[in-house]
Amino acid sequence: MTENELRWDRVPQVTRSGEEDTQTMSSGGCIRVSGVGPQHTEATKIWFGQVSNDPGYRSLPHHHGEAETGGFVLRGQGRIYFGEGYREYLDMTAGDWVFVPPFMPHVEANMSVTDELVWLTTRTPDNIVVNLPEVDDATLEGFRRS
Repeated sequence: MTENELRWDRVPQVTRSGEEDTQTMSSGGCIRVSGVGPQHTEATKIWFGQVSNDPGYRSLPHHHGEAETGGFVLRGQGRIYFGEGYREYLDMTAGDWVFVPPFMPHVEANMSVTDELVWLTTRTPDNIVVNLPEVDDATLEGFRRS
């Protein structure tokens, strides 16, 4: 990039604690809070937020459309169910990273019945959430509600 291409007319934007966008698309017990996104910043190609599940709760089955999704577990014990009938799964704990490909149906679950699951999530281009038909808890191996 040359000096003539630099944008000196732009400034960083800070979303203060408590000023996040809470009107994001959520699925079931999976709550998404937007820190950076087109809903309240100039962002046009990224969404970045915090996702949490209360103890013993999970999301509805869903996918994120065309969006690529990356996540980092801050605290808790998570599991992502995927595949035919949501019979496959990957477990995650604090410090783990996850990538979810576009259009991949999945369920995000908090495997603890006592502790909250919290992770940071980023998506490109936006926080696309397409909820799918619900599945019975009994089809999700090892999941139990609090």
